[in-house]
Amino acid sequence: MICGFDYGTSNCAIGIVNATSSTSLLPLEQQHSFLPSTVYALGRELICEQVARQVPDSAMRSAYVNSRAGGLNLAAKFRREESIGDQEQSLYFGREAFSQYFSLPGEGYFVKSAKSFLGASGVRAEFIHFFEDIVTVMMQQIKLRAEQQCQQPLTHTVIGRPVNFQGVNAAKSNRQALDILKVSAERAGFKSVEFLYEPIAAGLDFEKQLSVDKIVLVVDIGGGTSDCAMVQMGPGHRQRDDRSADFIGHSGERIGGNDFDIQLAANCLMPLMGMKSVLKNGLPMPTQTFWNAVTTNDVGAQAQFNKLETSLLLQQLLRDTSEPHLLQRFLKLRDNRQNQQVVSSAEQTKITLSTVSQSIVELDYIEDNLSCQVSIAQMRHAVQRPLKKMINLMGETILQAGTQPDLIYITGGSAKSPLIREAIEQQLGDIEVVDGDHFGSVANGLTLWAQRIYS
Repeated sequence: MICGFDYGTSNCAIGIVNATSSTSLLPLEQQHSFLPSTVYALGRELICEQVARQVPDSAMRSAYVNSRAGGLNLAAKFRREESIGDQEQSLYFGREAFSQYFSLPGEGYFVKSAKSFLGASGVRAEFIHFFEDIVTVMMQQIKLRAEQQCQQPLTHTVIGRPVNFQGVNAAKSNRQALDILKVSAERAGFKSVEFLYEPIAAGLDFEKQLSVDKIVLVVDIGGGTSDCAMVQMGPGHRQRDDRSADFIGHSGERIGGNDFDIQLAANCLMPLMGMKSVLKNGLPMPTQTFWNAVTTNDVGAQAQFNKLETSLLLQQLLRDTSEPHLLQRFLKLRDNRQNQQVVSSAEQTKITLSTVSQSIVELDYIEDNLSCQVSIAQMRHAVQRPLKKMINLMGETILQAGTQPDLIYITGGSAKSPLIREAIEQQLGDIEVVDGDHFGSVANGLTLWAQRIYS
């Protein structure tokens, strides 16, 4: 059976073609069609163990086991030392992963938005292997849940990809990320794997609604990337087997909703933990460690945040600061590994501010009764830089296409922010802006394309 697989930075979804030849998304978590891209393991070592258990092809499984012998031995040792039975649940996904992490943030191993890491430059082979394992275990789980819903094996898939996974060394980064996704999908049991640009997939889903041909600027703003495509679409185009001539411009960058969360966390929440405080000598508090804490989509920043030298630096800063009670909160956050939780609080604030002008952020998991108020004006100021980059991508795509769009179609979970629509209208003027299915358009479009190429 064929499917479209949206392996997203924030959420994952799978679509199939049903009996009426229309697409539908399969429930992956209770009634939800979208599973948050999160994994929580009782121990990091148990991730490769889970992958090894679920690789369906025997030859592929044997090769994988040989390549991960060290990790599998560590997993067995971890189970013995922690008295975790072989059949006892050790991994959690989606909302359940969040729940486990929030209840015991200092325990276990929590990963969110792994797609953000796949194109990271200059990483060693063992990191590539770990990225493969994280993606594989997530894909295995999603495929299993989807097959339980449709009662058929899913064998052929089209997976969405951003235009660029990283802004630096884009070609090399893209090859690395696509290799990881392909290997992971095959280990999850897919027999055939193809890729399609996510904004083009979103455009294919929107095209079903058009009764006349139009030139559409598709803007897909996800959690980890923003992608634009200028597409000629409508009834005169949608039956073509080769659509390459219809895609007349595209651009993309690793900038998305996660960057809004990071900027909001740094500018509005980290000051409660000493980021903008003053040292006894009158100089400002160094801020890089605070930025490293909240830059949860950067492997290097997270590694630096967790180094011993950062512990020593913070102890020195605690002696030097004029407001030690603020830095004590930050030390507690670091000790309890709550930096992901702070960024999640910022994300929820961003979502709330899409419908109201002010939001109260509760941070009582760090300190009793700790909270702050964040306004839409503060958010607008905090996200200026990533927002400008997103708008610039749209201008690049229009310039590349050499023509103005008839309308702008915006999709992606992060595109729900009123700040994005406001910026689009200010920058691009009097062009109709249409909202799509912010979460389902890419998965539906990938499914339509899977039907086209595999049927």
